[in-house]
Amino acid sequence: MIKVTRLNDSVMVINVEKIQSLQSTPDTVITFTNHDKIMVKEPLEEVSQRIVEYRRSVNCAPGGGIDTSPNFDRRTS
Repeated sequence: MIKVTRLNDSVMVINVEKIQSLQSTPDTVITFTNHDKIMVKEPLEEVSQRIVEYRRSVNCAPGGGIDTSPNFDRRTS
């Protein structure tokens, strides 16, 4: 989930897994998988970067992600 600011200055938290597309019109338009759209103040690049950072944090969470330790044997899985 990431925080974004709507054009009326209200802050909301959105589920990045439900985002279908981002568009700059010049305001940033976020389209969700259910086809709802919102316009936000943050530039497209900033929203995109927040999504990337969120996904990195989820993939690197303890107990998740890929085991890359040298003793990990993929053939025993």
